[in-house]
Amino acid sequence: MKVFPKKVGLEKLRSIKDAFRDRIVREYEFKAKSCAACETPGACCLDAHFVNVHISGLEAIEIRDRLDGLPPKVLASLESRIEDAIENFNLSDEGDTFLRRYACPLFEPGIGCLVHEVKPAACIAHACYEREEDLPPDSLLDEVELKIDRLNDLTFGTNHRWLPIPVALTRVK
Repeated sequence: MKVFPKKVGLEKLRSIKDAFRDRIVREYEFKAKSCAACETPGACCLDAHFVNVHISGLEAIEIRDRLDGLPPKVLASLESRIEDAIENFNLSDEGDTFLRRYACPLFEPGIGCLVHEVKPAACIAHACYEREEDLPPDSLLDEVELKIDRLNDLTFGTNHRWLPIPVALTRVK
C-alpha cells in the first residue's frame, strides 16, 4: 500500500539519514582516521574486491537528483563510469546481487565522493577504523536500512529491491 508521495518519501529519507549520520559522527567517527588524512584517497570506494553497496529506490532518486546538478562534462564522465561498472563487474538486477563486488563510480579522483551529502547509509557508516572495537555495530546500519526499506514500502509499495549503486542509478534516469 502506497502512503507517501515520492517527495514526502525523500524528505523522510533525508531525516532518517541525517539522524544516522549525526549518531555515527557523535559516537564513532571521531575514532576513525579522517578521509582527508588518507594516504590512498578513495581506495576503499574503488576497491572492487570490497564494495558491494546496495541502495533503495529512494536513495537512488536522491543520488540521481544530486548528480543532475553536476556540470555536464562531469556528469557525462560519471555516466560512462556507471555503464563501465555495470559491464566490467557484471552487475544486474537479477539473482543474488549481493554476491557481486564493484568499484564505486561515484568517487572522482582528486575530488572525492560526488554525492557525499546524500551518500548511502552504508557509506555513512564506513570509515577507516584501526581497531575493530571502534567500529559502529552492524546492528546500527541494519536498523537504519530497515527504516529506509519500510519507507520505500510506504512510498512505492512492497515490490522494490535494493540494488548495486550503478544498477539502481540506471533505473531512475
